[in-house]
Amino acid sequence: MHKSFSLVVRAAMVASVLGLVTGCSYATKEQLAAVESKASDAASKAGAASSQAAQALKVASEAGEAAKAAQGAADAAQACCSDNKSRLDSMFEKAMRK
Repeated sequence: MHKSFSLVVRAAMVASVLGLVTGCSYATKEQLAAVESKASDAASKAGAASSQAAQALKVASEAGEAAKAAQGAADAAQACCSDNKSRLDSMFEKAMRK
């Protein structure tokens, strides 16, 4: 009994799979053309997005380089300011000692 039930279930599954495959495999040329058009459009948009991302990365990299240069200039200005302050303090101390 169990063996015949299993055979019936297998036959039903095979028949349903075959029915789905043959039923879903029918597509018109227009439908295929529409799918190809959408795929081509998606690929084109993906290429444009990739190009824009590359450009954004380049701009961000340039901005980072500019920020490093600005930080270097600010550090140099701070060093100069600290040096001038030390000199003025030293001159003031010498003037007070006299």
